[in-house]
Amino acid sequence: MNVIIHRGQNQIGGNIIEVTAENTRILLDVGLELDQKEVTLPEIDGLFDNPSFDAVFISHYHGDHLGLAYYIDNRIPLYIGEASYRIVKAADDYKGLESITPSGFLRHLQPIVVGNITVTPFLCDHSAFDSYMLLCEADGEKILYTGDFRSNGRKSFDRLLGALPDKVDKLICEGTTLSRKTQLPLKESDLEEQAVIEFRRATGPIFVLQSSTNIDRIVTMYRAAKRSGRVFLQEVYMADVTSAIGGRIPNPSFDDVYAFLTDPQRHDALVKYRRMGKERMAKTPFVMCVRSSMLRYLKGLAKLMSFEGGLLVYSMWSGYQQQPAMSRFIAECEEMGLKVVSLHTSGHADPDTIRALIEKVQPTEIIPIHTENAGWFAEESK
Repeated sequence: MNVIIHRGQNQIGGNIIEVTAENTRILLDVGLELDQKEVTLPEIDGLFDNPSFDAVFISHYHGDHLGLAYYIDNRIPLYIGEASYRIVKAADDYKGLESITPSGFLRHLQPIVVGNITVTPFLCDHSAFDSYMLLCEADGEKILYTGDFRSNGRKSFDRLLGALPDKVDKLICEGTTLSRKTQLPLKESDLEEQAVIEFRRATGPIFVLQSSTNIDRIVTMYRAAKRSGRVFLQEVYMADVTSAIGGRIPNPSFDDVYAFLTDPQRHDALVKYRRMGKERMAKTPFVMCVRSSMLRYLKGLAKLMSFEGGLLVYSMWSGYQQQPAMSRFIAECEEMGLKVVSLHTSGHADPDTIRALIEKVQPTEIIPIHTENAGWFAEESK
């Protein structure tokens, strides 16, 4: 099999990987570049017109892996995790966008045969729910693509390692954290314990600034809220996402989870959920998930209740704090009396986790991707 990295090498995000075997041609991820303001389609023959690819496999729903799926020729079969797709569909419906149309779904250890290539998904842990590593096999050769992964989430990394093959020919491996000064990342369960301590100390309202699609973090903050005697509040967008998954994922069907609305024009979207308005919030201990675009809403809430003794929990990558809108939001929250606390852990593999993966699959060749420090892999192989 041949591998062509169309994009994603020596940069973080924007992954597009081509794998070919005889007459079969597939892509692993079709991502947008991070912070790309306008979509510029890369020059890849047979992807956006006159289709010549046999399938596209999406490891997870983050835009730097999925984003171009909206533009590819719809005659090319598209595969993604089923829960991952439900999240994408819910988000697109909320935004009024036409969504992608999968031809089939990735499921753990269930192979998909496309021409001469067999692709086997391996469910892995990442800040995107329902993420997969992808093993491509043809003519006795094995290529493993990691997508994005970590070992500090709620899924067992040891179980994943046990399922992976003991030997691969090529390992296409992410290395997001290798260009950052990192210490051993907190486990999601340890982050929950820290949140419980902070939540129990707080005497005022608690707001959590986090991604609406980071399901593990939603679970962490919900569990901490429950253990602290507070209800959990999700804006309609997050409620749509969590309800699309359902099951054990906290959503407004839970007795202690409520939806709220920041845009009155979307009232019809709220009526399907158990909901809480500002007046009731002012009398109820809560943990509210927020976005930086909700500043006006929080200022309105501050007129009904005191924010003194309250918290703004920042639970995202620290680099986002440099963005003007985010910086202003945090500063305004501090002015309203909220104490800002950082409670976050990475969604990407730390160096020790990458080493453990390499030791398990014993690759003949490593192809770094999603990293600004590809040289780390060369140093490790010496």
